Amino acid sequence: MSKRDYYEILGIGKTAQKDEIKIAYRKLAMQYHPDRNPDNKEAEDKFKEATEAYEILSDDDKRARYDRYGHQGVRGGADFGQYTNMNDIFSQFGDIFGGGGGGSIFDEIFGAAGRSRGGGGQGRTRQERGADLKIRMPLSMEEIAKGVEKTVLVKKFTNCGTCSGSGAKAGSGPVTCTACNGTGEVRQVSRSMFGQFINVTQCTTCGGSGQTIKDPCQTCSGEGRVKTEATLKVNIPAGVSEGNYIPLRGQGNVGRRGGPAGDALIIIEEKKHDYFVRAGNDVLYNLIISFPDAALGGEVNVPTLEGTAAVSIEAGTQPGTKITLRGKGIPQLQSYEKGNQVIVVNVYIPTKLNAKEKVTLKELAKSPNIAPKPDEQTGTKDFFDKVREAFS
Repeated sequence: MSKRDYYEILGIGKTAQKDEIKIAYRKLAMQYHPDRNPDNKEAEDKFKEATEAYEILSDDDKRARYDRYGHQGVRGGADFGQYTNMNDIFSQFGDIFGGGGGGSIFDEIFGAAGRSRGGGGQGRTRQERGADLKIRMPLSMEEIAKGVEKTVLVKKFTNCGTCSGSGAKAGSGPVTCTACNGTGEVRQVSRSMFGQFINVTQCTTCGGSGQTIKDPCQTCSGEGRVKTEATLKVNIPAGVSEGNYIPLRGQGNVGRRGGPAGDALIIIEEKKHDYFVRAGNDVLYNLIISFPDAALGGEVNVPTLEGTAAVSIEAGTQPGTKITLRGKGIPQLQSYEKGNQVIVVNVYIPTKLNAKEKVTLKELAKSPNIAPKPDEQTGTKDFFDKVREAFS
């Protein structure tokens, strides 16, 4: 990559010892690491240049060939084509950042946040986040209209009380995974006619954490967590709908060996109501009245989400008539607005009549006010015109 003198790049003399080389490279790597210099191409180039110099000068054989033949002796330095990203470079040279079992350079620059982003130094730990809990919460329409506090009993992973979540026996601790050298990843390099390919997979030995437990806790078998029952409280706001979910941050399963907890996701389900059908924030109610009530009018009591309400039926009310009760529906989520209750009136037609009732109805049928008038039949034509228009 670079044609500058490697000793000059690291700022060291040609008699520098390996410890001096490590210290010099560490200083430059921390100064020019891309996480400290986002979108800075110059810093990235200097970082790669320092890494190239370190790879050559930290290897006795490569350093000897470089001292004798220069850049030609090492064929141009490091092959950065083998790395998929900056983190791979730290994985390659993790020994100078981790000190053989400590944290990576990400620990020094960014602290724990660097570890959670997956920095690639040897001896690092990648804490595994626990899985989310998905809890289905069936609610009645009344609960949705008012909002409600619910308490649920769940089974989830919590930190082991014996080892405090470490997974190790008292007096012992995690050690660097020998299968992946603490990186948490296993790399397999393959070559083909199209070039070199690197397949990166999670280490199955340590589960990607970079560490294993030598003496596991007997209570949790080294998991650092146990299955327990827990009570969760959740406030359901008014106006939620089927499929909405409420996240309870950090109330899910804890991760293995002290990993952060996932979330508990409360998924809303709506119970089928005995009387109402929801249409957005409106509720529909089918009111069935008798023929005399439809003809004569009157007052009836209808159920609402808040109790009952008296509704006036005008004389001569026709089937399909809609009566609206303002503000008797479901509130808009996170708003003061409320939907309405829409009452659809239908007339009950009896199917069983005794002899006296039949005689009465036959007498009524003779009345000119009972049978529809010829000019009222024009409504049939209007009806079919609307149907044709809807399906055209």
